[in-house]
Amino acid sequence: MRRCKRGRFKAQVGYAYLALVISIAIIGVAAAGAAELGAIYQRRMAEKELLFIGGEFQRALISYAQATPVLQATQPRTLDDLLRDSRYPNAVRHLRKIYVDPITGKADWVLVMSPDGQTIVGIHSASEKQPIQIANFPQEFQGFDGKKSYEDWVFMARVPGVARVIGGSMSYSPSVAK
Repeated sequence: MRRCKRGRFKAQVGYAYLALVISIAIIGVAAAGAAELGAIYQRRMAEKELLFIGGEFQRALISYAQATPVLQATQPRTLDDLLRDSRYPNAVRHLRKIYVDPITGKADWVLVMSPDGQTIVGIHSASEKQPIQIANFPQEFQGFDGKKSYEDWVFMARVPGVARVIGGSMSYSPSVAK
């Protein structure tokens, strides 16, 4: 009779071990899925942050252009000119700080220069990653629909006399006011 009880006990231990292994596998799969969702969530938040920061740069470029004294360049030569506008005796700030690119994690913005290469007309991320958001952008980012990488999200001043990007190439149009 002991053998029978002992045999049953061994069989029960085997089922408990099998149930434990299956439970661990299920937990592992669920954890991997949660980690992937977390990564997608973080990337979406980085995209939102990129749009916010790009909008800040865009507004700073517009502010710089609109505050230009007569017979002076309407675009800054460096990003530091947006922090402290040296065209005035008192400090004029168009941008609070040079932001870090949330996609790359560095302040490694790619500058879009005017046709003469002397002034900045826009910026974009250095990241070649494919964005998650490809449509339904706010009005100020209307040209971003269908772009294949974050490099294509170019944040520019949309005022008269400022260069703009058309189909990946630079054009200069003094009458464009978008």
